Amino acid sequence: MPENVMLSELGKRAQQYRVGMNLTQGELAKNAGVSQRTIERLENGSSVQLEKMLRILRALRLSDNLDQLIPETSIRPIQLVGSKSEVRHRSYKRRSTAPKGQNSGWVWGDKK
Repeated sequence: MPENVMLSELGKRAQQYRVGMNLTQGELAKNAGVSQRTIERLENGSSVQLEKMLRILRALRLSDNLDQLIPETSIRPIQLVGSKSEVRHRSYKRRSTAPKGQNSGWVWGDKK
């Protein structure tokens, strides 16, 4: 789904929650600590800063749902068994599995 479609859908849903809570855009803006223009932009499907979006979600009492956006990772059973029981903080790429004697076809000073 393209970003503009997702923004539009988020804006419509935010508007539905606001109206369901019987709030005007101005009241929601005041409760969230943002400008009314920010509420208008969100509801029209325009981009808003993440911090402002979080404030709006809190004012709409939807911030508990953020856990579903990026769920916590669970520890895999193999991590508990092995010596490496720490939670990973970085990703890595696997190195080539070619034996040490073999090269990739490129050699220093290779002239074509």
